[in-house]
Amino acid sequence: MIRVLVADDQALLRGSFRALVDASPGLCTVGEAENGAEAVELTRTHRPDLVLMDVRMPELDGIEATRRICAASETRVLILTMFDLDSYVYAALRAGASGFLLKDTRPAELLAAIRVVAAGEGLLAPSVTRRLITEFARRPDGGRRAPAKLDGVTAREREVLVLVARGLSNSEIAARLQVSTGTVKTHVSHLLGKLRARERAQLVIAAYESGLIVAGDER
Repeated sequence: MIRVLVADDQALLRGSFRALVDASPGLCTVGEAENGAEAVELTRTHRPDLVLMDVRMPELDGIEATRRICAASETRVLILTMFDLDSYVYAALRAGASGFLLKDTRPAELLAAIRVVAAGEGLLAPSVTRRLITEFARRPDGGRRAPAKLDGVTAREREVLVLVARGLSNSEIAARLQVSTGTVKTHVSHLLGKLRARERAQLVIAAYESGLIVAGDER
């Protein structure tokens, strides 16, 4: 059973998300939070597998709440936002979020996303991914803050990192490289350890920050 905490400052949305999750096989909610501070506290108390996190909330926003949750637990965070132009995408991924979806995502896609993220895969809505890449291209420094180092990353792992950054799933990477899905999972696990990344989404950032991929060349 995948245990989900819903964090949103709008009661109607919280209730809708909770009803949707509770009606789905293999999923259940363990609570609702109306602000970021409450989300942090309820995560500490109930230890959910995943938090559905709104970005803009009172007292403590979703970014800081995500940072605190990811620093203190293994709980994964899936950000839900109304805006694909949300300026917090980059910051939330750095904070440890596993991915982003828009609130107008269809219910079946949201439920699938919960299962994907809970299973350890990162997830970004296509429009959000494009915005993230555009942000790298827009910045004078190419999106880099402290450049990510790829020391110790093997040639094969670099290939995998490029494909992860381009949004391919493990099965798609396996088909592209003509290896097993298990082998890809091993490479991804090694990359997470070597690059000190908590989530797959953070590998995307590392690929750009290191210069392995240049914004505008994501094909």
